[in-house]
Amino acid sequence: MLRTYLKDHPWLLVRAWQALSWLVERLGPGFERVGLERASRWVYWAETPFKRWLFDCRSCGQCVLHYTGMTCPMTCPKQLRNGPCGGVRADGKCEVYPDRDCVWVLALQRLEKTPYRREQFRVNPPVDWQLEGMASWVTHATGRDQVYLGADTEPRYADEVLT
Repeated sequence: MLRTYLKDHPWLLVRAWQALSWLVERLGPGFERVGLERASRWVYWAETPFKRWLFDCRSCGQCVLHYTGMTCPMTCPKQLRNGPCGGVRADGKCEVYPDRDCVWVLALQRLEKTPYRREQFRVNPPVDWQLEGMASWVTHATGRDQVYLGADTEPRYADEVLT
């Protein structure tokens, strides 16, 4: 199946994301001028069908595909965004749906094939459910998807030494 092949060989998706990210970031000021909701309505129709077909996108509005090996963590039945649960089976299958591969096992395998290997240590903040149903390209361009915890102003990584 084409979509499985693309996700298992993510170099093409990574290149597409890099080009799209460059473009979307330049559109950010325009999105700001028209407003998050209106810009999202305009972009959502172009973004969603592709992402839904390829990644089973759940339209959370805070896409982290490039941090997770082009594997959507929201497809995890528990919607875990920072790694597998304690119930992942020894064969890499999901605790909830034993006939499916664990989303995070796939994500970590795929992440090794991208230039974002260090992102496996990124601590992703909880989902801001106010952004659900919005175009993540717009929330990314406007910085609205960048929510950090506590006094942090930048992403935190699990392998960092805190002083």
